[in-house]
Amino acid sequence: MKVLMLGWEFPPFISGGLGTACYGLTRALNDLGTEVSFVLPRPVEECYTPQASGESGTSGDTGPVRSYRRSEFQHVRFWALGAALAPYLRPEVRKELQTSLGKDQPLDDTVHLGAPYAGDLFAEVERYARLAIEMAFREPFNVIHAHDWMTFPAGVAVAMTTGKPLVVHVHSTEFDRCGESVNERICRIERRGLRAADAVIAVSQLTKGILVKSYGIDPANIHVVYNSTHSVGPTPDLEIVPIADDEKIVLFLGRITAQKGPEYFLQAAQRVLEHEPKVRFIVAGSGDMIRHIIEQAAELGIGDKVVFTGFLQGDDVERVFRMADLYVMPSVSEPFGIAALEALSYDVPVLISKQSGAAEVLKHVIKVDFWDTAKMADRILAVLRNPPLQAALRAHGRLDLRRLSWESAARQCLGIYAQVAGMNSAAGRVPPADDGL
Repeated sequence: MKVLMLGWEFPPFISGGLGTACYGLTRALNDLGTEVSFVLPRPVEECYTPQASGESGTSGDTGPVRSYRRSEFQHVRFWALGAALAPYLRPEVRKELQTSLGKDQPLDDTVHLGAPYAGDLFAEVERYARLAIEMAFREPFNVIHAHDWMTFPAGVAVAMTTGKPLVVHVHSTEFDRCGESVNERICRIERRGLRAADAVIAVSQLTKGILVKSYGIDPANIHVVYNSTHSVGPTPDLEIVPIADDEKIVLFLGRITAQKGPEYFLQAAQRVLEHEPKVRFIVAGSGDMIRHIIEQAAELGIGDKVVFTGFLQGDDVERVFRMADLYVMPSVSEPFGIAALEALSYDVPVLISKQSGAAEVLKHVIKVDFWDTAKMADRILAVLRNPPLQAALRAHGRLDLRRLSWESAARQCLGIYAQVAGMNSAAGRVPPADDGL
């Protein structure tokens, strides 16, 4: 089986769980001997440069389409397209966006499309699709696997051009990201990609339900494949400096957007501090709501008890997890929630919202409704005040992790690939309705 994988982020260029999931799945497919051509936008390739070994020759590594390899992937060739898909503002794209907007235009956390998007994204989605068609004729493949809406137009275009079957992988929908205030243009792109696909992969039953209800997708065509995490354990020589010896640490780590529920985290924090003042709350991440959340902490009178770290990566992620006495994921609508698994891999007790895909597979974590901040605060206090409960959550959380693996996810995907490759023929493919971008 040879797979053409379409994605827009991959470590070390990540803004959230999608890049982590793409890495985990691709690494597992590689270990199973599956040949993958992974197509990414140019900014990701530029992040790879110190670790990548570019290859000259017929594959071409100049111009708008070029290829390279990474040493840890024996069966994966990466392709970099001259498109800049970067929907969430990050430090590395701020300067470029400021230049394009002009000096007189203030650079806020929402540009052009509104939260949580930034930049002229639709033009880049179109560019990525055009270049993906060009790249598709450079490598043989049996199936196309497209991750999330920005690659769906490319997946549909390549499928129509080559006659190869299309699998679309939904890590998040516009309804997850924006609630009812959706961008209709993005919804049309998602709907068109979903209806054109020979098979749909959803990261949870929660996501499958949204695809059926909001997009009218046949449930028989949706396969639930749960995410996992690489449980590497703590780095022995990593220096951890506590904020204060007698303080407990409660962590929020994720994008600072409405979807992730940071405002509910702060409301619960206020309630906790009324009963237990020696607690520090860490908010790690960046996003369109960061200014609002900082102001909210001040208005609630807990500004001196909340630390805003900004976006973290690399060793800093491990440091903040290892400092934490509890990780809280209060998401309003979380298709899965890989960060909860990462917390468990560092032996951190976890509290998650019932409105998350991870709640379907994690049995030994605390679960509350995102909106019930009184109960959330009560459960936070219970964990911080009860060391035996902390120990039990840590021990049983490791059992949850053992039931999830990227190898299992990869094998499920291989089964889906085989199914669609067997039933598809170039002559039988019918173009989907052209809603446009």
